Amino acid sequence: MSLLATIAAGGAIGAAARYGAGQEWPVAGGAFPIPTMAVNVLGCGLIGVLMVLVDELWTGRRLLRPFLGTGVLGGFTTFSTYAVDLQRLFATGHAGTAMAYLVATPVAALLAVWATSRATQRLLARRRP
Repeated sequence: MSLLATIAAGGAIGAAARYGAGQEWPVAGGAFPIPTMAVNVLGCGLIGVLMVLVDELWTGRRLLRPFLGTGVLGGFTTFSTYAVDLQRLFATGHAGTAMAYLVATPVAALLAVWATSRATQRLLARRRP
């Protein structure tokens, strides 16, 4: 039960942050959904940092990964909105924008995870004697 409560609390924080980002940065119909992509890329980059820190530096903290990774960052990233954005772009005749978004978001998200995890590993390696 503590695991579920930890994930739920983190998810509430992450979802509230994502909602706030969407409110502060609205997108006109048919436009490239930069806010959703930015949230997903940022969240994935933070996941890359977190996973390295949890595995190499913050070991033994049982609820940290579920709270921050699954909860906060899982609630913050929004691949369901990505799917809805794609559906709306295709449905309203913006196929070119939809295709660019379809490819750019997962590529940028994966690159963010890779780059931030590698950078974090390198920074930690410099700290070691």
